[in-house]
Amino acid sequence: MSNAVDVGDAKTSSVKVISTTGQLWRQGLWQDNPALIKLLGLCPLLAVSNTATNALALGIATTLTLLVTNVSVSLLRNYLIHAIRLPIYVLIIASSVTGIELLMQAWLPALHASLGIFLPLIVTNCLIIGRAEAFASRQRVGVATLDALAMGIGFSWVLICLGAIREVIGQGTLFNDAQLLLGEVASSWSVRLLSAEHTILIALLPPGAFLILGLLLALKNIIDKQFQKDD
Repeated sequence: MSNAVDVGDAKTSSVKVISTTGQLWRQGLWQDNPALIKLLGLCPLLAVSNTATNALALGIATTLTLLVTNVSVSLLRNYLIHAIRLPIYVLIIASSVTGIELLMQAWLPALHASLGIFLPLIVTNCLIIGRAEAFASRQRVGVATLDALAMGIGFSWVLICLGAIREVIGQGTLFNDAQLLLGEVASSWSVRLLSAEHTILIALLPPGAFLILGLLLALKNIIDKQFQKDD
């Protein structure tokens, strides 16, 4: 009898883990997407996403920062003094961003120069401190790690889509200067989709970024309404 109970408990626990994992991925990638739903991190989202390469680089840096912060906060959650928890979160985030920036400055100097001030400004991204306070400080390390990956990838795919669209419309290319991030192996990845005379410069400027982000938001709403009708 006890063996049957143990097997039943194990199955129930396994189902809960799968359910939690699926829910976290759905929320991060779509339902509570930090860029399309919560509209967090708009400053780098709109300013740096003028090319797909820059967007990919910033997305990776943001995801790494989220991962380090969530794991660290989850590990320390039982030892943090409530009154000083926010300064400690900021210290963890700033340390993570500083490490990433120094590595990028050493190994990817051209890309570091392209991202400019917006790389260190990851420290001020409300998404990171928000997930640390609202989620990682209350969850085990494994769940906090999944949340960081889901939210980071969710933010990154919107960033990359926005960067790709702006680059194609504004420059006529896709993944131009990809070798700055991925090395010489990516030097041939750049594709010209539009001739220079058919490009629209405003797509590379902040007003163009606002317009394209608005269109992405509208597209998401249309897709959500269509799914609701199907249900």
